[in-house]
Amino acid sequence: MRRVVVTGMGIACPLGLGVERVWRRLIASESGIGAIQSFNTSELACKVAGQVPVGVKAEGNLDLAEWIPVKDVKKMDRFIHLGMVAATEAVEDSGWKPETEEDRCASGVMIGSGLGGLQTIFEASILVHEGRARRLSPFFIPSALINLVSGHVSIKYGFKGPNHSAVTACATGVHAIGDASRLIMWGDADVMVAGGAEAAVCELGIAGFCASRALSTAFNDEPPRASRPWDKDRDGFVMGEGAGVLVLEEYEHAKRRGAKIYAEVAGYGMSGDAFHITAPSEGHDGAVRSMRAAFRNGGVTPDQVQYVNAHGTSTPLGDDLELEAVENVFGDAAKGLAMSSTKSATGHLLGAAGAVEAIFSILAVRDNVAPPTLNLDHPSRDSVIDRVAKTAQERRIDYALSNSFGFGGTNASVIFRATN
Repeated sequence: MRRVVVTGMGIACPLGLGVERVWRRLIASESGIGAIQSFNTSELACKVAGQVPVGVKAEGNLDLAEWIPVKDVKKMDRFIHLGMVAATEAVEDSGWKPETEEDRCASGVMIGSGLGGLQTIFEASILVHEGRARRLSPFFIPSALINLVSGHVSIKYGFKGPNHSAVTACATGVHAIGDASRLIMWGDADVMVAGGAEAAVCELGIAGFCASRALSTAFNDEPPRASRPWDKDRDGFVMGEGAGVLVLEEYEHAKRRGAKIYAEVAGYGMSGDAFHITAPSEGHDGAVRSMRAAFRNGGVTPDQVQYVNAHGTSTPLGDDLELEAVENVFGDAAKGLAMSSTKSATGHLLGAAGAVEAIFSILAVRDNVAPPTLNLDHPSRDSVIDRVAKTAQERRIDYALSNSFGFGGTNASVIFRATN
């Protein structure tokens, strides 16, 4: 089976734009969560979110005019904007510029989303409801379609290989990376641009999750404290927006062109809970089977992994069940394990979360640093696993595992390892 490595990375998230800038802020225990300013929250119980900062590109903020032609901006929903920003950084970082038709046909894209163009759909539905259907943009449908991030990236770079998208709620990012890796392993492509994008921090998105009582409401006056995985005072997750994109490449292909290699995809696993549309089963059996599948797929053993980037959303039920699942899978090896939830700094990016957290896992391997779990003041239960409370830790990390779980009982786990 062909080996797959990571040769490019790009990110847009509440901590800003640019992989290195975001990583520095994360390791410094900074938070990207604040009060929602982009729409009126007076009728909403939750008033905080993680939003991509807008402003000067050189300062790590989003200035769309620096990334996307002005004439094209209105043809895309915000989730496509964010996906294009992250994909552009990743492709440029990789240095991959296919010059032959054969190379272009061996280069593909798989960028997904959980909800897609939610704000665009919301605004269009209002026009139709008000009897103004003729005012709909001719770009309404393509601006909202989830696979159009992949489509735009493919068109921009002339990548004619697999053009695909994963749509598995909050597991989307990891599924996109894992499935794209398999396309390379099986010879369907030599290079794949893979990840997730999401922009659900809008009135409809926040209202919908408020209705299901999933969001934090106890820290509206202290936004940076709202996302608090494993802490006894957690009361729900904090919505985030952004995108994470990797350039995946067949190992020998990357070596031949002298590409820099961040890490190798060392294992990928999936599972289904077959239990409930939103809640995991007792013991989080689905998470257990997903992690074990990733170990089995890569021929990796738990004692080889030093760091886990947890799904860890800051929900009362899910956090401790995932902790229990990791303890179950790792057994005695859990005693030497570091596990953190970077959602404490970014919020939950839904379909983009797994891709952003894959980048954090890769950087943990590269720099031998475990990023922190912010706001872990009083753990709701004890564990032999070090959850890296508040401050990053320097430690040897040869292998890192990242988990993502989604509504409908869909689970995904990916393992990255250092390469020589």
